[in-house]
Amino acid sequence: MQFLFADCVLDTDRRELVRDSAPVAVEPQVFDLLVYLVRNCDRVVSKDDLIGSVWGGRIVSDSTLASRLNAARKAVRDSGHEQKLIRTLQRKGVRFVADVRTNLQDGAPAPAAPPPDAPSPTRPAIAVLPFVNMSGEPGQEYFSDGISEDIITALSKLRWFFVVARNSSFTYKGKPVHMRQIAEELGVGYVVEGSVRRSGDRVRITAQLNDAATGSHLWAERYDRAVADVFAVQDEITDAIVAAIEPELYAAEDFRARRKPPESLDVWGLVMRALSHYWRMTREDNVAAQALVEQAIAIDPNYAQALAIRAMSHSFAIRMGWEDRAISAPAVERAARAAVRADTTDPWAHLAMATAYRHLERFDDALAEFELTLFLNPNFSLALAYYGLVLTYVGRWQEGLQAARRALRLSPRDPLSAIYNGVAAHAEFVGRNYAEAMRLAREASLERPDFVGAHRVLTAAAAMAGETELARASLQELRRAHPNVSLAWIAEHLLLRPGQREDFLHALRRAGLD
Repeated sequence: MQFLFADCVLDTDRRELVRDSAPVAVEPQVFDLLVYLVRNCDRVVSKDDLIGSVWGGRIVSDSTLASRLNAARKAVRDSGHEQKLIRTLQRKGVRFVADVRTNLQDGAPAPAAPPPDAPSPTRPAIAVLPFVNMSGEPGQEYFSDGISEDIITALSKLRWFFVVARNSSFTYKGKPVHMRQIAEELGVGYVVEGSVRRSGDRVRITAQLNDAATGSHLWAERYDRAVADVFAVQDEITDAIVAAIEPELYAAEDFRARRKPPESLDVWGLVMRALSHYWRMTREDNVAAQALVEQAIAIDPNYAQALAIRAMSHSFAIRMGWEDRAISAPAVERAARAAVRADTTDPWAHLAMATAYRHLERFDDALAEFELTLFLNPNFSLALAYYGLVLTYVGRWQEGLQAARRALRLSPRDPLSAIYNGVAAHAEFVGRNYAEAMRLAREASLERPDFVGAHRVLTAAAAMAGETELARASLQELRRAHPNVSLAWIAEHLLLRPGQREDFLHALRRAGLD
């Protein structure tokens, strides 16, 4: 196969690079590096990607990697200063940015990267258009393009959505094309667009998520930042946008599913309906969520997301006191293992596995699974919050608090933000910061009045702070949401390390629980 770009032809069959019709001498390893970059020109490749593919996973120093990249640039008449073809993105990796075609040796050129798979009927498709540079400075294009590329990369990690490759969505750069036309040409239901305006040491970034069929805005936000470290700002804005988009897409898909007759729902629609119930955090909704995922699993027994939500819903029911831990914990583990077997790279599957380990009190294994989950999707707010909970269990409450607060920063309007506030409140209670624990627990209970965990922490923290009336009122709400709660139930079912358990029981006893 031949790859054609700029004035070069890269022939993988002959292992030959030709530039301006003249062969160029290239070391074998540099040639392999070039081929890998060109084949993956639709994404940023990390250092680990390069080491795994070009060096077979062997340990390679940064200087060796840099020298090979420089040699590759020199071979295609590029440089580290210009980076016209091979671009290094600080703290991200490397990307081949030239337009590439392929030739299958029969004279018929084709796009270099295979055309995107047709969007699966069981998941929505989304395109991220290049953000518009409104600064009036062509030199700022790298920043606006970088935001768009990072959003594409981050959304691709979610696995719930089909994300159109950068090479396809960037063909609309600078063109006034109607959104409906983009949707038809790319086969997508949603489009993300935005703009970047930089003035002096400030930058304003706007982003919006659109329903491509109707042209309506589903979500929009503006971010104003000081540009002290341009790459740090790029990372921060990307994380914020992706974390905000994810729940909006779930909500939009749930709305679409609601408009279909129940008997016509496919696996994806059933999972979306299940999530909408799961988010409401009531006993009745949790049962409804479980029924819907069971329907989805009956249609496709290897659907990882459905299996993961089955595990998560039973886990939540255990923690809320709706299901018996001895009976449901094995079901959580079975569903989680099945989810991981079905899709080893799905973040929800590994979140379910981490949760199963938590119920088994295998906290080291749980933390490892949480870390893998967050490697697969760094913006997974629910995983961050539950990671914080287990960090608090093992005595690292400051880190647990930090994880929960990051979940809240990433997704402040998340339908599960009551959990994030609840985890932060629990960490503050363990740290004996009772006033802040009360504030956060009260916030969680206002968001979700049936959230048992918030009432538990608010009752305990108020008792320890000497807020007797508040402790009694909160205990009454706790008993309403969890009628069979008792000190014995707390001692048996809540996973607390020695010391934490005694402190929590003492606080609840002080509030009047027996």
